[in-house]
Amino acid sequence: MPKVLIADELSPRAVEILAARGIAAEVATGLGAAALQSRIGGYHGLAVRSATKVTAELLAAAPDLKVIGRAGIGVDNIDVAAATERGIVVMNTPYGNSITAAEHTIAMMFALARQIPAADRSTQAGKWEKSRFLGVELSGKTLGIIGCGNIGAIVADRAHGLRMKVLVHDPFLSAARAIDLGVERVAFEELLSRADFITLHTPLTEATTNMIDAAALARMKRGVRLINCARGGLVDEADLAAALDSGQVGGAAFDVFVEEPARDNPLFGHPNFIATPHLGAATAEAQENVAVEIAEQIADFLLTGAVSNAVNMPSLTAEEAARLKPYMVLADQIGSFAGQLTETGIRAVAIEYDGAIAELNTKPLTAIALTGLLAPQLASVNMVNAPLICRQRDIRVSETRRGAAGDYQNLMRVTVTTERRERSVAGTVFAGNKPRLVEIEGIPLEAELGHHMLFVRNYDKPGFIGALGNALGAAAVNIATFHLGRTAPGRDAIALVEVDQQLTPDLIETVRHLPNVIQAKAMRF
Repeated sequence: MPKVLIADELSPRAVEILAARGIAAEVATGLGAAALQSRIGGYHGLAVRSATKVTAELLAAAPDLKVIGRAGIGVDNIDVAAATERGIVVMNTPYGNSITAAEHTIAMMFALARQIPAADRSTQAGKWEKSRFLGVELSGKTLGIIGCGNIGAIVADRAHGLRMKVLVHDPFLSAARAIDLGVERVAFEELLSRADFITLHTPLTEATTNMIDAAALARMKRGVRLINCARGGLVDEADLAAALDSGQVGGAAFDVFVEEPARDNPLFGHPNFIATPHLGAATAEAQENVAVEIAEQIADFLLTGAVSNAVNMPSLTAEEAARLKPYMVLADQIGSFAGQLTETGIRAVAIEYDGAIAELNTKPLTAIALTGLLAPQLASVNMVNAPLICRQRDIRVSETRRGAAGDYQNLMRVTVTTERRERSVAGTVFAGNKPRLVEIEGIPLEAELGHHMLFVRNYDKPGFIGALGNALGAAAVNIATFHLGRTAPGRDAIALVEVDQQLTPDLIETVRHLPNVIQAKAMRF
């Protein structure tokens, strides 16, 4: 039975969902790094929020871990690179708290515009300072949104309801999507100079760390109001404090900070600064949503192989997993076949999909084929880390999809370029679920792979088949199937033989010394 550890506070619904699907779920919150590291071994799944730090050291102590689920959108508390290297899928829930986070952003914008927190404190202190708290309307103002993913798009929609003009800077936002959202795409510098309010909705990466620094603040309109409900570290807090002091920034409202919990911060105490303790996802609805979503995603992955909202591999629904299953077998067989024949360094891999298979989600198939290709040379490789390993080893990977069918309704071909040569292996799926090889190194050959196979390249000369059969018979090896292919009479040929037992090195050496044999290799599938 799969086991999942819930290391942060989640709605009890998460445990209920996992248990209902036959997964043992244990809750252990508030563990320190050492305690968690000593406990994590033996678990197949780990569910966290933002409190638990999933480090490379923790992952090294979790040999059975297959999936990490983040109940929320940000994964900066997870060492995604280390997880990927270990073949662990990292999932998040980008939609469960999107509305809640967007609404908090709008609330912070209102609070800034009307100075609500300061006015509340003043009024409850017995003062009546109407003239002190002169606010501004949101209607007619320009809102600049940096990062327009799920949350940014909802903020844009709500801002339109307030009759605001919306500018967006997001290098991944297409022109068509911008039209659908009714926003104006602009460069970063233009957004800074035109916006009356600016809100951040980007992940924290090397490129976005301190993206709002003294130089960026200086480009903004004097009196601009800045909101950050995304990630601490996007804004240089010391630079912002100076800009608030000078009046360059008229006000700022932050829900996130570089150091959390935020006990001491250069922004605290400033009269034009509003702070909340990372409440962006803190509604009953959001907490329920992310707990339910991450529990379902972890269960789907452990039980069916479905991958949802993964940050380090292609998504794959349960329906797609079922539909792709025979093609996954084919991809594994083709990749493994090519990998077992490869004896020198790989420089490039080209994967082609023709016909019906090209209309499917081929990303998982490519990852599986790469896994099969690399597995004979590497001990720990799977469909999560195979693409990363190729990048690390400078192996160029290309994928081509052609919807038009040729000789077969569907065809997958893997072509491997090594330091010495190029070889290709192609296959198809017959009758909906029967994988077959149909071409090896350009030679047509139709074969079903078994557990133990003998691959022989030879010259097409009389007597070869008899000699090969005699060699196998003399070694008491039973032949299950025998497949032949050739380029032309008397030219290059291939024999692919399924046998009932493992072939010994001595027998392979005997086959290699038969007349007209070029290559002989034992293969396992």
